[in-house]
Amino acid sequence: MTTDQAIAWLRDNEASSIERLIDWLRIPSISTDPAFAGDVRRAAQWSAEHLGASGFDVSIEQTGEPAGSGHPIVLASCPGSDDYTGPHVLFYGHYDVQPPDPVELWDSPPFEPVLAEAVEGGAGERVIARGAVDDKGQVMMFLEAMRAWKETSGSTGGGVRWTVLLEGEEESGSANLDRYIEQNSDRLGACDVCVISDTGMLGRGRPAITYGVRGLAYTEIILHGPDQDLHSGLWGGKVPNPISELTKVLAQLWDTDRRITVPGFYGAVRDLTDAERAEWRGLGVDEAASLKGIGLPIEGGVGEAGYTFTEREWGRPACDINGIIGGYTGAGAKTVIPSHASAKVSFRLVADQDPQSITASFFAWLRERTPPGCRWELIDHSGGPPATVSTDSDALRAAASAIERACGVAPAMIKSGGSIPVAGMLKRRLGLETIFMGFGLDDDRMHSPNEKFELECFRMGARSHACLVESLRALGE
Repeated sequence: MTTDQAIAWLRDNEASSIERLIDWLRIPSISTDPAFAGDVRRAAQWSAEHLGASGFDVSIEQTGEPAGSGHPIVLASCPGSDDYTGPHVLFYGHYDVQPPDPVELWDSPPFEPVLAEAVEGGAGERVIARGAVDDKGQVMMFLEAMRAWKETSGSTGGGVRWTVLLEGEEESGSANLDRYIEQNSDRLGACDVCVISDTGMLGRGRPAITYGVRGLAYTEIILHGPDQDLHSGLWGGKVPNPISELTKVLAQLWDTDRRITVPGFYGAVRDLTDAERAEWRGLGVDEAASLKGIGLPIEGGVGEAGYTFTEREWGRPACDINGIIGGYTGAGAKTVIPSHASAKVSFRLVADQDPQSITASFFAWLRERTPPGCRWELIDHSGGPPATVSTDSDALRAAASAIERACGVAPAMIKSGGSIPVAGMLKRRLGLETIFMGFGLDDDRMHSPNEKFELECFRMGARSHACLVESLRALGE
C-alpha cells in the first residue's frame, strides 16, 4: 500500500467524490430546529453508510436523556493492521448545519448545492450550499481519504487504528456530547489523540494547523415589564419599556476601551506571550484585505484597546449580541410598548476561562442592573471550554509532515476565534490533545448565506488526510 496510490485515486475519482458531497449537502440537517429531526437522522445514516462502505464497523448511537431525545452520534472504528504500532486516533466531525436564514439572501437554494466556476482574482471553483465548509465538506475530505486507502490497498483506514465520532448537535450547542463522552469514556479514552477538520487556513495555498480555539458561553436574556402590550400614547413615559431598558443595560457591557465590564471577566485569561505575539505578526495577516472582504474600511477594525486585529481573534475574549427582539417589527406602524424584550448574548472565551463561571457572573451582573418594575428570565444555552494544545508533540509533527507533503508547503501554526466544544471536553474528560487540520478560508461565509467550499481546498485536505495515514504509521516504526 502506498500514499501515492491513494492520492492518485483521489485525483482520478474526484468527480465522484464531489457528487457524494453534494448528495450529503442536499440533506437539511439543521440540528437546532426540531422540525428537521428526521433530516438530521438521514444525514447521520448517510455518513454511517459511507464509513461502512470503506470497511469501518459503524453504529448510530442515541443521545440525550431520555435516550433518543438528542440527535444521534455516528461512531465507527477499525482495529488497524497487525503491524500497526502508532497512535490510536479519534477523528471528530459534525454532520449538522446552521439554519440557512435569511434564505432570501442566497443566490441559490441553500440545500440545492451548486458548483460555481472560479472568479478571476477571487474565489476559486467551489460548491455553494449550507454545510459546504462547516462541516460536511471538511469531514468529507477525511471520508474520501479513507475511501481512497480502502480502494487502493484493501485496508480499512490505511491500516491505522481509528475511532470516528460524527456529532449531530455541534451547531446547536453540543448539549448531549459531554454526557456521551463521559458515558463512553472507556471506548473513547482508549484513543491517544484527536484529529478535527473544522478550522481554516491562512489563505489560498497557505495551509495551517490550528493549536487553539476559543470557548463559548451562549445565553438568552428576556426582560419582562408589564403583563401585556401597552398603547405607547397612554403609557409611554410613565412605565418601563422593556426594549429601551434592555438596550440601556446591554450598552453597559463594554467600556470606552471596548473591554467587557462584567466583574472578574478577565481574571482567568491566559496572557499572550511576547514570542506568540511576534510569531503572529510574522504571519503577514492583511487586516485591510480581510476587512475589505466583508465590506468594511480599515476603520472598521475595532476591538479591545492594546491588541492587534489578529490578537483580538486568536488570544482575547469577546462578547457579542447575536440577536435582539421586542415589540412590533412588521410592516407599517404600531405604537406599542411591548410586555417583554429579549436578546441572545454570547461570550467567546480564551484559556483559562470557564464557560459556567462566565455565565454565572454575567447573570449576576444583569440582576444588579434590573430596571425598576421589571424582571429577568435568564437562559443558559450552554457552550464549551476553550482549548489550547501543545505544539510540541509527535502527533502534531506527523500532521504537519502530512500537510507539507500533500500541499507542497509547511503549514503555519495559528489559532482560531471560533469554538469547537468537543476539544475542551476531550481534554477535560479524557486528557486527549487535539490536532486541528482544517482547510477553510476566511471568505467561505460560514453561518452566512452563500456558504462555500473551494475545490482546491477540498483537494488539499483530502490529500493531507491520505498522507496522514503514512505519517501515523511512521510514528510506530
